[in-house]
Amino acid sequence: MPAPFAVDNVWRPFCSERCRLIDLGNWAAENYRVPETGRKPDDAAD
Repeated sequence: MPAPFAVDNVWRPFCSERCRLIDLGNWAAENYRVPETGRKPDDAAD
């Protein structure tokens, strides 16, 4: 069940402090990354 995004939800957007800490740990461990596009720098521009 999704956590309500309301003023009375003190942990919003999370459902609890535990979920907030798990997410913070994942960010600190760099588990959330944007994949590279595989584009290489243009050497001809130099």
